Amino acid sequence: MAANHDHGHHGDDHLDGEADFHVSYKGYATGFILSVILTAIPFWLVMAKVLPSPQVTGFVILGFAAVQMVVHMVYFLHMNAKVEQGWSMLALLFTAALVVIMLAGSVWVMHHMNTNMMPMPDPAAMRNM
Repeated sequence: MAANHDHGHHGDDHLDGEADFHVSYKGYATGFILSVILTAIPFWLVMAKVLPSPQVTGFVILGFAAVQMVVHMVYFLHMNAKVEQGWSMLALLFTAALVVIMLAGSVWVMHHMNTNMMPMPDPAAMRNM
C-alpha cells in the first residue's frame, strides 16, 4: 500500500525564494584564468624588479592578493549578495572588519610598546666602560 506523504515540498527545488545561482564550467574557467593572471603579474613584478623599491612592490602585491581573494570568493565560493539573502556576504564583511580591527590594534600596540620601552644599551658603549 503506497502512501502519498506531503513533506512540505510543492514541486519546486528553490530554497525560500533564493535567486537561482547556477555553477558553470565557464564561471570556473573565468575564475581560473583570472587567478593565473593575478598570480603571474606579481611574480613577474618581483622577478623582473619592475617597480622602484621593495616597499612599492610589496604594496602592489598586496593589492593583487586582495583582488585575487575577491575572485576566489565570487568564482569558486560563489559568494554574492543574492546567495542566502546576503547573509554569507554580511558574515564575510563582519569577519573582515574584525580582522582589520585586530590587525590594526596589534600593530598599534606593538608600535607603542616599542616606542615606550627603555632603550637597550649599545653593546660597544658597554665594552668601553
